[in-house]
Amino acid sequence: MTILILGGTTEATALAQRLAGLGGVNAVLSLAGRTVRPIQSGLPTRIGGFGGVEGLADYLRTVGVKAVIDATHPFAAQMSTNAVEACAAVEVPLARLSRPAWVPVPGDRWVVVPDIDAAARALGPMGDRVFLTTGRQTLHAFAAMPDKTYLARTVDPIAEPPNLPRFEHLQARGPFAAEAERDLMTRYRIDVLVTKNSGGKATAGKLSAARDLGLPVVMVDRPVLPPAHALASVDEAIRWLHP
Repeated sequence: MTILILGGTTEATALAQRLAGLGGVNAVLSLAGRTVRPIQSGLPTRIGGFGGVEGLADYLRTVGVKAVIDATHPFAAQMSTNAVEACAAVEVPLARLSRPAWVPVPGDRWVVVPDIDAAARALGPMGDRVFLTTGRQTLHAFAAMPDKTYLARTVDPIAEPPNLPRFEHLQARGPFAAEAERDLMTRYRIDVLVTKNSGGKATAGKLSAARDLGLPVVMVDRPVLPPAHALASVDEAIRWLHP
């Protein structure tokens, strides 16, 4: 049985590592290639896109894939959409392994927006010092609000810094503890946090820190994805693959 994991998340890596340790399983992990040094999974790994729906469908047929698990980032909407359409075209079972979204709790001051451009616009009436944790590919959107002072944190280096007069960059990979996040926001005198609703525990510490400090959070909502069989954990994914 050949299994294709569409990866890019902690859950995808954990699933790949579990499958690599099982005998008689032929699985491939596919990554978009946006992370410079992805964590090793133990499975054969392909890097790069498939060439849209038709390219993915051709890959599934050619390789003889019998099941696909979409464990891409919750904001990788195009890849998830392509997976649904390609799997339907070649009649390959598909399931989506996705961590639950964050939800506000008492004390949170969230401003929920639909996309990155709206996040930049929402900063207008807020404070001057902005902490960006939305990923390196989103930073140029904030050139629409150049009067702010920005601190951006990304996993990988920034090839081309955004056109912002007051911009500082930190490169780091989580998990990030809430206490360390609170210290960082205090040290940089942050007024507002901007993040995507990625969910998960590894980067949730920044939300606790913002809550403790009474800071507003501009929260970019998840895109709406086409329906797919939902898996809530790696264990559920293993059971789905091997009922």
